Amino acid sequence: MKNIFKAIILTSILALTACTDEYITNAPYTDVVEDNFYKTPDDAFKGLVAVYDILQREGYGTWLMNTEIASDNCYGGFGTADSNVSLEWDRFQFVTDKEMNAPIWQNNYIGIYRANVLLENIDNVEWGNQEELRIQYEAEARFLRAYYHFQLARVFGDIVPLDHTITADEFELPRESAEVTYALIANDFKFAADNLGNENYSTPGNANYGRITKWAAEAFLANAFIFYTDYYNTTDLAGVVTKAEAVNYINDAVNNSGHDLVTNFASLWLASSASESVDYAGEGNTEIVFAIRFNSSGNANWNLHEGNRFTVNISTRGGDLGTYGQGWGGAPVTPSLYNAYGAGDTRREATIIDYAAESLDFDAETRGQRQFTGYGWKKGTRLVDPAFTGDFQIDNYEDIPLMRFADVLLMAAELNLDANAGFAQTCLDRVRARAYGDDAHSIAATYNNILNERRLELALEGQRWFDLIRQSMGATQAAIAATDMGGEFIQSFRPETQGWFALPQSQITLSNGAIQQNPGW
Repeated sequence: MKNIFKAIILTSILALTACTDEYITNAPYTDVVEDNFYKTPDDAFKGLVAVYDILQREGYGTWLMNTEIASDNCYGGFGTADSNVSLEWDRFQFVTDKEMNAPIWQNNYIGIYRANVLLENIDNVEWGNQEELRIQYEAEARFLRAYYHFQLARVFGDIVPLDHTITADEFELPRESAEVTYALIANDFKFAADNLGNENYSTPGNANYGRITKWAAEAFLANAFIFYTDYYNTTDLAGVVTKAEAVNYINDAVNNSGHDLVTNFASLWLASSASESVDYAGEGNTEIVFAIRFNSSGNANWNLHEGNRFTVNISTRGGDLGTYGQGWGGAPVTPSLYNAYGAGDTRREATIIDYAAESLDFDAETRGQRQFTGYGWKKGTRLVDPAFTGDFQIDNYEDIPLMRFADVLLMAAELNLDANAGFAQTCLDRVRARAYGDDAHSIAATYNNILNERRLELALEGQRWFDLIRQSMGATQAAIAATDMGGEFIQSFRPETQGWFALPQSQITLSNGAIQQNPGW
């Protein structure tokens, strides 16, 4: 079994519930409360586990699915008898379910809450001579707090940034400007990058396998820098990180992390490696800088979040088919994405199931598949596994990569365009050489070429939407319009939304006017 963090639910202090007077005034129902819990390093570790645990709540209606459907990579899909919500994500509509984006909001704020609880109590722990351990736990908690804020800010725009657990008189806080939120994000990522050690934790067998590293912090800091400076047309990250500093961080991750590209792109995913008949590289391979870790120990218990609940959503609808396991048929891949790959690019077959080319007899009408394009997700889709004994909906065990070394190289290429064009070219060439299996497919390292390469390399990994909207609303609209094939394959974008998703209506109601709906919704 993987050495990953387990969910440790401490009901009184680590689970976020509705902020009501009853919740505030009731006596604790257990003997373990915030005032008496954080005493030992082991207590702090359990608190840290609870912060990590929220990562595993990736599934239906969360950022990965919603942003890929909104982008030019996927349509809405799912079943012909299902609700229209997935179509509305695809068409930037807000009709059927006013809580359609609620899981993104709720999960990330729970994560922020748990991080703040730990950070506010970390100095109550009797660390003895383990000061380095205290700093490590603080750095990991601050990274996760930044990550959860970053997910919210990239999806909803202006949010309510929280660097502390709120009190009763703060329940109706307004949203802050992006500069305030990103200053908190930048400081937290920077603290993690500056205070975590040089170890590469990605190797299985290491006691810290699966935990946040210095290199992950540097990569996410660069990611935040690129998004913020592009979208908000600034030269630095909220006054905290300059361009030169961002370049230093990402170059450090390229040159000194010990991460590298695996030889065969298809080996990065279970289904891809199986369909291509190549050895699976494993979840702790050298390319994975940070990932959401899963296993199948949930034993069909819907109250646990040990297994991957996302993959069933995008897997083949209506039953197993060939090597691919059954799922719900969400987010069918657009012909636009399939056709974007050049001849000889190995990433296309490793990323996308081409049902006709693979001689897969898929009858969309019989299986009840909506918006069948002939293409589906191969990255991360369920694989038929005779040894699998869990619930296929919730107990899948493949990890979801959040940062691969290929992404690090492409961010380094982008950030080095002005000051070190030669290094930028080298980073881009490394990604393309792996994709084509030779050195004959080099293209000039330009901003547009790098953005296009990001689409091809990181397709179906939750990056495309953010790469679209950080360019411009015009670029986003043009990309979405190119996928609109009419009929059931309508896809649209409304620039007046500025690329932000609709806030959950419940949050607007609960704020008593402190929070307004995003523009265009």
